[in-house]
Amino acid sequence: MNLTDLGFSNELYNYLKEKELSDFYIGRVTQEHKERYVVSDGNNEYVAEITGNLRYSANSRADFPAVGDWVAMTIYDSDKAIINSVLPRSTVLERQAVGKHGEIQIISVNIDVAFIMQAINNNFNINRLERYLTICYSAGIEPVLVLSKTDLATEEILREALKELEKRDKKIKHILLSNITGNGLDQIMSFIQKGRTYCVIGSSGVGKSTLINNLLKKNVLKTGEISLSTNKGKHVTEHRELFVLENGGIIIDTPGMKEIGVTGNNEGIRTTYDEIFELSKKCRFPDCKHINETGCAVIEAVEKGELDEHSYENFLKIRKEQERFQTTEAEKRRKDKIFGKIIKDYLKNREKNGF
Repeated sequence: MNLTDLGFSNELYNYLKEKELSDFYIGRVTQEHKERYVVSDGNNEYVAEITGNLRYSANSRADFPAVGDWVAMTIYDSDKAIINSVLPRSTVLERQAVGKHGEIQIISVNIDVAFIMQAINNNFNINRLERYLTICYSAGIEPVLVLSKTDLATEEILREALKELEKRDKKIKHILLSNITGNGLDQIMSFIQKGRTYCVIGSSGVGKSTLINNLLKKNVLKTGEISLSTNKGKHVTEHRELFVLENGGIIIDTPGMKEIGVTGNNEGIRTTYDEIFELSKKCRFPDCKHINETGCAVIEAVEKGELDEHSYENFLKIRKEQERFQTTEAEKRRKDKIFGKIIKDYLKNREKNGF
């Protein structure tokens, strides 16, 4: 296996030449463990840390390496490395950091397709799905819905779920999967192409790790079931990890997510709710918020039953959350700018006074 098998592209090769980084070893981050990384060059794996300079220059945790990243590194000993720089990312799948308003948490990077897994028997939720779609579209990543545990659902439950999906969103591809019987596994495998990178996202207990074990045809990841007392998934995957499948496809497992907070990217919400944005062009006022304004085409469509009411309400909720994120982010940038000026003036005075 070589760098090409890990998804290395001509664009990255040209970047290395342009930035004169050709003398460094190049690898892809396959695991992350609290600022310690496992990096593969296709033939060997290295335990790696970032340089102090990279740590100092990072504006936030989002600037640190993540699983899926391509990095330039220096090798020392036989299996250890120092990460000198992170190469440009083609896509960044991110969410608002849990409990930290205005901060971003990276889920995975350099992803082509995200498999959004929801268990049909107890986890299927269109509102949550629309949140996943928003963060995928914001990143420019193609989403594919995988409805798992179909062996636990009746034909009627399956029909109702697909009917609800059709009512709320007609664009997203979907696959029905049973990790127990194997139904749908071939469909997922036929979707995965050599050299492209996929990630699996969803709540705990929906079958993400089991799916990857089945795709790898061996048990490399721990798996867990839904708790009978809480009816919620138990966290089993504690870190992100990248694997290369037999057919050359690259797939990343991720920990279960209870919250999917959206960030400030407007493109994701526009694509997820394109019907609402199209309707908004007919509103009387160009700055219509679609809440209680006179002449709002969106509200009129809801009242006539032409627009799903639940989708409309979820749109308002996500948009409000997004606006709050943008406001918090702007305030944080303002404070950082003020603090930076204080430090700059302090250093300037020290130099002036001969300290």
